[in-house]
Amino acid sequence: MGKKIKKEAEPPPKDVFDPLTIESKKVATVVLMLNSPEEEILAKACEAIYRFALKGEENKATLLELGAVEPLTKLLTHEDKIVRRNATMILGILASNNDVKKLLRELDVMSSVIAQLAPEEEVLIHEFATLCLANMSAEYTSKVQIYEHGGLEPLIRLLASPDPDVKKNSIECIYNLAQDFQCRAMLQELNAIPSILDLLKSEYPIIQLLALKTLGVITNDKEARAMLRDNQGVDHLIKVLETKELNDLHTEALSVMANCLEDMDTLVLIQQTGILKKLLSFAENSTIPDIQKNAAKAITKAAYDPEIRKLFHEQEVEKCLVALLGSENDGTKIAACQAISVMCENSGSKEFFNNQGIPQLIQLLKSDSEEVREAAALALANLTTCNTANVIAAAEADGIDPLINILSSNRDGAIANAATVLANMAMQEPLRVKMQNHDVMHALLGPLCSANTVVQSKAALMVATTACDVEARTELRNSGGLEPLVELLCSKNDEVRRHASWAVMVCANDELMAVELFRLGALDILEEINLSVSRKNKFSEAAYNKLLNNYLSLKYSLTGYLSSSNIINDGFYDYGRDPEMYLGRERDLMIIRLGEDPRR
Repeated sequence: MGKKIKKEAEPPPKDVFDPLTIESKKVATVVLMLNSPEEEILAKACEAIYRFALKGEENKATLLELGAVEPLTKLLTHEDKIVRRNATMILGILASNNDVKKLLRELDVMSSVIAQLAPEEEVLIHEFATLCLANMSAEYTSKVQIYEHGGLEPLIRLLASPDPDVKKNSIECIYNLAQDFQCRAMLQELNAIPSILDLLKSEYPIIQLLALKTLGVITNDKEARAMLRDNQGVDHLIKVLETKELNDLHTEALSVMANCLEDMDTLVLIQQTGILKKLLSFAENSTIPDIQKNAAKAITKAAYDPEIRKLFHEQEVEKCLVALLGSENDGTKIAACQAISVMCENSGSKEFFNNQGIPQLIQLLKSDSEEVREAAALALANLTTCNTANVIAAAEADGIDPLINILSSNRDGAIANAATVLANMAMQEPLRVKMQNHDVMHALLGPLCSANTVVQSKAALMVATTACDVEARTELRNSGGLEPLVELLCSKNDEVRRHASWAVMVCANDELMAVELFRLGALDILEEINLSVSRKNKFSEAAYNKLLNNYLSLKYSLTGYLSSSNIINDGFYDYGRDPEMYLGRERDLMIIRLGEDPRR
């Protein structure tokens, strides 16, 4: 064999670039690397940008200014899994920035992000894709995009993910989407409730809280409440409420339960299984104000239904509400008052509160909180309407003085409610006299001058019920109450005009007041009202006639005759028709001898 000759190494091809490790401390340079065709460079650039974005909001804004967002959105569909994962991670972080969210909507990347939720993708991609969607779903336009690109179904599937971050991001996104009624309907179609209920077993409070918040929204719909019931949702909620360690979730659990109480079938189930009794006891004995407040709100919400009110009365809900009136928390007191206001639509409840409830409500009229006073007055207004026994109970509990004090409140609702109670009291003559001794007519001046139509209406109603004797009418006139009362006759509000007409009719019961009302222009206004088919009412017609019948010289001057019931006790004269006040009417200067009855 011949001697082997050593083979020389071949030189490297001239067109191949030697491997280069790039290091850069400038973020702008790394952003430029996002346009590289090489997977390794893209992956490393994304890693660097991810670490940079994590450091704070200023860095996110910087990346936006440098144009990093658009190339990142293109990398969501990259063939290389690592590049795709890193790009998803960055966009998940960046999407918390409002300007980034706006740009992502404009770039229409929702379908690309939702595609990352596919079952075959790794958990890390699921985590940051759901984070991106959770951040973006806080705004309406993004909600629409997620819904239209079919994002709900994969989000519901990911509620069963083994990763808690994926669960948390998914339920947060679903909660945001559930604010829209179309999305709520779709959640029902996709049978999302069982998956959401399973989250209540999570060891992470934030996941449990988001699940409860989501249930609180979707169970506003009747169909969702039925689905919750069919999936033993009430049992899940009760378990949360019975677990002391979960007391920070009790408020939200009660909000969901409040919605369930609106569903008659669910309520019957709760009542039959003894859960309602347990729920009321829980609310009454809780030391957490928000729980007590929400329990009262739940009762209020459900009690608008007459059948549910009846069932509540059978379960003695009233005892719980009276107990809550004694809470130290103003919010709880207000909620209890509001619940009583609704419950007393039931006659049995109204009777119950006669001995238990009314004295406590009278005490709340003296509260330092105007909101509490308003709520207590509302409850009393409903309790005393068409119920003499409750009217008397309110007076016996020394309610007159605090009610009159509320007439000078800064809150229109409080004034209107207090005026309603006082008007109900004024129907009883002994109480009416007692009210007059508390200077009630003078206190009415402020409400009569109010700009609020509800207050105006209730104030006029009070005048109609309290100005039944000469002393009260004189006090009203001396207090300057007649001028604003007459002005209310011109109101465009039907109820204000009707009550003002009623009050004028009552005030015109004697000649002195009739003359004063005429001087203030009441007769002309009433005549104008009665000419209008839409504005006249039975009280406006009665007030017009009452005013003339108690000012006979004026009546004779206008009509030329008196009826057999018009008895003249004093001197009488016909001063003729005033050409300035009665334009177009024929002047009549016939003078009747003083004291002579013109019918003779």
